Amino acid sequence: MRRPASGRDERGLAVVVSTALLGVLVTVTLAAVGVTSVVLGHRAAQSAADLASLAAAGAVQDGGDACGAARRVAVRNHARVVRCQVEGFVVTVETEARTGRLPGGALELRARARAGPVGQLP
Repeated sequence: MRRPASGRDERGLAVVVSTALLGVLVTVTLAAVGVTSVVLGHRAAQSAADLASLAAAGAVQDGGDACGAARRVAVRNHARVVRCQVEGFVVTVETEARTGRLPGGALELRARARAGPVGQLP
């Protein structure tokens, strides 16, 4: 026995729905990869800034070149020092690190850190 024709043929609908869902899945995956890359890049820049400012503060107390110490530490952490400011024994360092490969290209993310003797930081 045949079913009566309803006027609609739904053959091939599963292919259309599957293709649409696959497109959504790919888009969400690419967005997640991009967000993860930005978060990791910012963390790398912040870690480099923290370590560079601590190295610079130690150099100030030893009478050395604070900004030179900050640059060396930043480079070892795959970042570069954008700004280094010494005020007394307090050092402020701003670093920049590049993210990994993103669909639109790499981003440069900045972070700032301050270090100095206890009681002298605001």
